[in-house]
Amino acid sequence: MIKILAVDDEAGVCESISQTFSYIGFTVFTATTGKKALSVFKKEKPKIIFLDILMPDVDGLDLLKEFKELDPKVMVIMVTAKGDEAMRQKATALGADDYMTKPFSFDDLRIVATQKIKEISEQ
Repeated sequence: MIKILAVDDEAGVCESISQTFSYIGFTVFTATTGKKALSVFKKEKPKIIFLDILMPDVDGLDLLKEFKELDPKVMVIMVTAKGDEAMRQKATALGADDYMTKPFSFDDLRIVATQKIKEISEQ
């Protein structure tokens, strides 16, 4: 079973991601702070992370870097309101596997996650 971690300071976004993927059989963990996200990541070892950039306690890009240092194979999909190209390039340079801007459709999230699961399976 592939585990997913949704990290966003908006609890509603985390809940929506959780419902979307739990419904189709994934185990989903959520975190509304960077500190909790790191704790969950270290304990549960998810294979896919949906990660917001603007977090209250830790910058999402710093979290991205830390996640990739702890597990270079983890798939991190940035999900953020910051849609500028410079931010996208910075996230990609730090190892982001995809970048989606809010508002997004949950169908799009499922499509991206399905592609990442396929990539994980091929590793």
